[in-house]
Amino acid sequence: MKSFLGYERADGSVGIRNYLAVIPSVACANGVVNQVANEVEGAIPITHGYGCGAGPGDLVITSNTLSGIGRNPNVGAVVVIGLGCEVVNVDSLANSISASRKPVEHLLIQEYGGSQKTMEKGIEIARKMSGRLSNQARVEVPFDKLVIGLECGGSDAFSGVTANPCVGAVSDWLVERECTVILSETTEMIGAEHVLERRAMNEEVRQKIAEIVTRMEQATRDVLGPLAGMVIAPGNIDGGISTIAEKSLGCIKKGGTSPIMEVLEYAQAPTKKGLVIMDTPGYDVESISALSAGGAQLILFTTGRGTPAGSPISPTIKIASNSETYHKMKDDIDINAGTIIDGDKSIAEVRDEIVQFIEEVIEGKKPKAELNKQAVFGILKTATSF
Repeated sequence: MKSFLGYERADGSVGIRNYLAVIPSVACANGVVNQVANEVEGAIPITHGYGCGAGPGDLVITSNTLSGIGRNPNVGAVVVIGLGCEVVNVDSLANSISASRKPVEHLLIQEYGGSQKTMEKGIEIARKMSGRLSNQARVEVPFDKLVIGLECGGSDAFSGVTANPCVGAVSDWLVERECTVILSETTEMIGAEHVLERRAMNEEVRQKIAEIVTRMEQATRDVLGPLAGMVIAPGNIDGGISTIAEKSLGCIKKGGTSPIMEVLEYAQAPTKKGLVIMDTPGYDVESISALSAGGAQLILFTTGRGTPAGSPISPTIKIASNSETYHKMKDDIDINAGTIIDGDKSIAEVRDEIVQFIEEVIEGKKPKAELNKQAVFGILKTATSF
């Protein structure tokens, strides 16, 4: 596959979907945002719990994440709705999104006459935008326009020998074709950072890998004390994983064997092609939101225990590490890498199955999370609310 049909954006990026995003600058506007999105075809609400009552660091993270969602290539137009007294400034947020040269409109509830009037005006604006988006045709673009995020959630003892190595093989396949692949979850690099450091393209990248993992490890020690080595979910333990280092050695296999080209902050867009790392927590919801905000048009999500969660704007392909989980949650999982343990398929065969599924999703097929509308969105928070 050397090219695909996508929605070309004015900034040169390409979407595999053509959504209208309705984004609140603050949680107080969530109700209006939901009403607007519910009334307009193709509109996606990006509701969240923040935008005010936080320190400078978390407000920057919130602003960067929301603007990144608005700039994601899968989004063709944006309506931003604020309250009017929040800290995350609506004008700044809209201007940041409009830097991608896509249509952006914004409204303030306090200035427009309350929720009802703002909702009515928001629907009017959104319907006009949706009409224009529906007339946009897909065009043929180079395959290297793809940015794909990698995530794992609810891992088990099979994840590191089936699903994650399969995704790693897909990662190498994508990198060979000059696509961008984002490996996330810094928490799940603790104990495996030395493996990643050896793959850094230069000393600067190596030092950055060491820095983000050291920072995350210290955070786990500060919060969990002597239990820091067990910073894994109960389901991971039930699935046969005993320590974070054990989980990490399986987790990083999603990144394949390619050199690591750069290290990104949370929700930051890549500047280089090839394999890159994004500094995100291991918590699935906050991590996949950061991948979408960083520009990932599609996410590969491995799971051993099973999870229905997906991104509001980035189609999310679920890959089970074992056949029992796949059959228990067949309504939520797209591909069964447990066939490797069963002796039915090789890693290369499952890799080819994932690649074919990626191509189908690009062409418009909905993976289970998208089909079931299992959209979740969360933003990293590092400090106390005020």
